[in-house]
Amino acid sequence: MSEDAGGALRLLKNAEFRALASTAFARSQAYSTIIIALALYADLFSTSGFVEGLFGTVFALTQLLIVLPLGRYVDTNNAKRILLVGLGINVVTFVGFTLVSAVEHVLLVRILQGLGASILWITGTTVVGEIGPEDARGRWLGAYNQVGAFSSLAGDVIGGLLLTLYGFTLTYAVLSGVTLLSGLLVYRHLQDDPGGQADTDDQGSVETFRLLLDRTTVRALVIFRLGLSFGKMAVLIFLPIYARTGFGMSALFVGGILAGGKLTKALTQGYVGDLTDRIGRKHRFVFVGAMLYALGAALIPLAEFAVGMVPPVAVPIPGAAAVTLPPAFLPLFVAFGVCGVADSIRLPASMALFVEEGEQFDAVAGSMSLRSIAWKVGQVVGPVTVGTLWDYTDVFVAFWTASALIAVATVAFTILYRVDPTEGAETATAD
Repeated sequence: MSEDAGGALRLLKNAEFRALASTAFARSQAYSTIIIALALYADLFSTSGFVEGLFGTVFALTQLLIVLPLGRYVDTNNAKRILLVGLGINVVTFVGFTLVSAVEHVLLVRILQGLGASILWITGTTVVGEIGPEDARGRWLGAYNQVGAFSSLAGDVIGGLLLTLYGFTLTYAVLSGVTLLSGLLVYRHLQDDPGGQADTDDQGSVETFRLLLDRTTVRALVIFRLGLSFGKMAVLIFLPIYARTGFGMSALFVGGILAGGKLTKALTQGYVGDLTDRIGRKHRFVFVGAMLYALGAALIPLAEFAVGMVPPVAVPIPGAAAVTLPPAFLPLFVAFGVCGVADSIRLPASMALFVEEGEQFDAVAGSMSLRSIAWKVGQVVGPVTVGTLWDYTDVFVAFWTASALIAVATVAFTILYRVDPTEGAETATAD
């Protein structure tokens, strides 16, 4: 397949890309809406910081356990069927959330959500990386993520509005409808066995990971993602909880805060993906984006000083009485907006580097699984650690610890990436 696509809108004219993008849309919208719902559950069940951290940890632990076998399974089996299974699991997840009546139920359904989300993420990203034109891979991956970012934005705004006005049941019904529509598009428009299958006799998943980890670039990326995931997942889990429990914001306003980061990410990621194809030197995009995310995370607790400095504003809600926008809304919105710009700079370059390394061994999904494993280790530890820190210290220590770990991991990545100048030169030349 060859198509000189010019951004996300033009790529959406391609039926296969449209089907794949629909899976990113369904997955991201669900993830964002449920993140807001978790803040409501935290308030409803009066949970501690440790338990709130478990909301993120059980989700990540499930994904950590599955990504090792899943990556090789995707490489050696029909990715279309795997995508359909992932979408089906997500629908079952939404049914499970409608039955939640205790915090233990939330944790159990989060395990199921982790399974479905992991299948969709690894499989969808792998197929996009494999069927996209070689000279426009950053553009394809950037556009694919851009769709996910717009969907995540929709989850923040529309999901927050639905949760505010209609509660959990109708919200999960809408998410189920979107997911079923995505399944229909995949079934009708995605070719059978997209990207082909690797030879199952070539090497097993353990051998594949060993070969990948022999690459200097891969080791640098893995170490980077360990630290980044620790800090970033703490932000994603605790920012909405902080807005809800610390300042009493409604689900709509929590969604509005998250929308700031998603909007900046959605508007800029496709362009930055194209920029990485033209400029090269992807490791520099990774460095700049990650350090900017560390800055955004450090800005979050400064919302404590907004009281008395930013006046409250009355905001009307369609179908409901007007509510007051707390002073903390603006600083939290700006802080997460910085994080959104940071992600748009980092993500296309980071993903393209992993795809390029995986191609060396006919194991793109294996490379993406390794990327996911590195993320999940930090994602498992990060939320619980930051939640416990928050229980025993304060919000400043919690978020600034997350920010510091991101910065340290980014510096480590930069140093390790330059250890082998030959691999760096090859990557830059390939651009």
